[in-house]
Amino acid sequence: MAQKNYKEDTFTPLHPEGPAFQSEDDWQIKSSRKPHLKRRGVTGFSSPIHLIADFKSPKFIENSAELKRILLGAAKAANNTPLKTSIYKFPVQGITGVVLLAESHIAIHTWPEHDYIAIDIFTCGKNTKPYGALEYLKKYLSPKKVKARLLRRGNLSSFPSL
Repeated sequence: MAQKNYKEDTFTPLHPEGPAFQSEDDWQIKSSRKPHLKRRGVTGFSSPIHLIADFKSPKFIENSAELKRILLGAAKAANNTPLKTSIYKFPVQGITGVVLLAESHIAIHTWPEHDYIAIDIFTCGKNTKPYGALEYLKKYLSPKKVKARLLRRGNLSSFPSL
């Protein structure tokens, strides 16, 4: 597998021109926990991966049907199971859409007046590929600049006792 332009580092921006990055396989979490997410269609437990991305100067979508196709395509690219989509087109400009997944969600929020789209890809499960969704969205929306962050979620042992 070719090297991807990503680096795991909570709250640190990821830039294509940055240092050498890990491949998608490098950041899969190994867990000794018993699978407990079968009701959600996930075969084993791995900590959730939350990718957030900012797209500057992308192709904008104003059509609800097109946004639904994009969300479903991103879900497929991430090896996710879509459950339901919800899209809201704002009266003046902008559109927001989310696809609920058996593995969590993917959301797109547009601000055409600021030449900006926010992307949210939150997945769990050992077979999901959140970076596949990000690559799909980058290819489809062709932003001039991308800033992405990887957040590791679900490490409850790091929380202080209350």
